[in-house]
Amino acid sequence: MAKGKRGQLGNMQQMMKQAQRMQQDMQRLQAELELREVEASAGGGMVQVVATGKKEIKSIAIDPQVVDPDDVDMLQDLVIAAVNEAMRKAEEMVQGEMAKVTGGLNLGGLV
Repeated sequence: MAKGKRGQLGNMQQMMKQAQRMQQDMQRLQAELELREVEASAGGGMVQVVATGKKEIKSIAIDPQVVDPDDVDMLQDLVIAAVNEAMRKAEEMVQGEMAKVTGGLNLGGLV
């Protein structure tokens, strides 16, 4: 009986070490992802948005040809579309990289 408990304890310690390694890997990856960038565009490239893996907008570039004072609504729609696409790409990048670290474990929004 004692031998069985010792084996369980060893397995538990091994699992704890693996969990700690995974946590360290996730922290390292999160720091790296904050520096990585994604780019998205709308209107055939007339509006371009760069976002970070931290899901922050780094830059927005608007082609002067799309700036029409009589059609500001179109420009606003293009900016919204490009920003939303950049956010989607950033989330996709983060989730994809985190899945590599966690082995596909669902961590319930911890990433």
